[in-house]
Order: sequence, then C-alpha cells, then structure tokens
Amino acid sequence: MNEKDINIEKQTEENMNNSVKDNEKDTENKSCNSENNKNENTEKVSPSENTENIEEELKQLKDSYLRKIAEFENYKKRTLKEKTELILNGSEKTITAILPVLDDFERAITDKSDDPKAIKEGIQLIYNKFNKILEGIGVNKIEPVGKDFDVDYHEAVAMIPTGEDDKKGKVIDCIQTGYTLNNKVIRHAKVAVGQ
Repeated sequence: MNEKDINIEKQTEENMNNSVKDNEKDTENKSCNSENNKNENTEKVSPSENTENIEEELKQLKDSYLRKIAEFENYKKRTLKEKTELILNGSEKTITAILPVLDDFERAITDKSDDPKAIKEGIQLIYNKFNKILEGIGVNKIEPVGKDFDVDYHEAVAMIPTGEDDKKGKVIDCIQTGYTLNNKVIRHAKVAVGQ
C-alpha cells in the first residue's frame, strides 16, 4: 500500500467519523447542524485535491533534496581544490621569508672585495639573518651540550669515556645540530655522550 492509498483511507475514515458526529448533533439541534454541515463541507478536501497537494509537496521535497545534494557536491569539490592548493603552495610563506637571504648571498658573490675580514663579517651577517628568519617561522636549534642525553632530541653517534661521574650520561659534544619546528623535532642532534 503506497502513501497515496493510506492518505485516501485516512480521509475516508475521517469523513465517516464526521458523518457519525453529524448524525448525533442532528438529534440535538437541527438548525445548528445545518450550519455545521456547511462549514465541514467547505473544510473537507476531496481525495483528488489531497493527492494533488501530496504530489506538490513531494515535488518540493524532491527539489530541495536535489539542491542539497548539488550543494554538498560543490562543497566537496571546493574543499578538495583548497586542500590541493595548500599542499602545493604550503611552503610559499617559508620560501618568501628565505628569499632575502638568497639576495644577500648573490650580493656577496658579486662583491669584488679581497678583504677576508669583510667577507667573513658579511657571511656572519647573512648567517644571523637566516637564523632570525628560521626562528620567525618556528624553527629552533637544539642546544644539547652539557644536558642529559634524551632520545627524544638526541641521537648518540659516539660514546666518550670520562673520568668524571658528573659527565656520565651527559652530552659532551654536538657533531650535527638538531632542529625543532614548533616544538616538534624535525632533525635529532647527533651527539657524543659521556660514559
């Protein structure tokens, strides 16, 4: 039994209930009953009108459903496109920050100076500028020397015997600097540990 048949049965049942009620009222007051019958007849909807109303409502719901599906598909496509762009261009901010250092290196290379002290100072300035830029984007150097060996930050590449008990298990030397990016280790520091 489909929805239309159910609605028609309900309407028929309501009509029957209304006629029973009308008969009861008829015995009480015929004049009131005639006015009530006129009002009820105007309020009643014929089965064909009821079917048309249901079909119209069904069309509206179907249209709304199709629009929501289309809207969701557009949302998925837009989100996928944005995600792809983020992956491809996510490093744009970092590269833009580093370009001034590249410019400084180009100027240093084209400089005709023969003074080793001036060249060394220039390189030191570029190095300091580069470190400042890295810190600005969240990259920090791990300073391991003198600290307890920690596998979360250090990678032991050598064990150095020490005669002192206070240097056992401590980092004696840093062979390669380690770095963190926003407190996440991106390269462990390679260290020599006291034994």
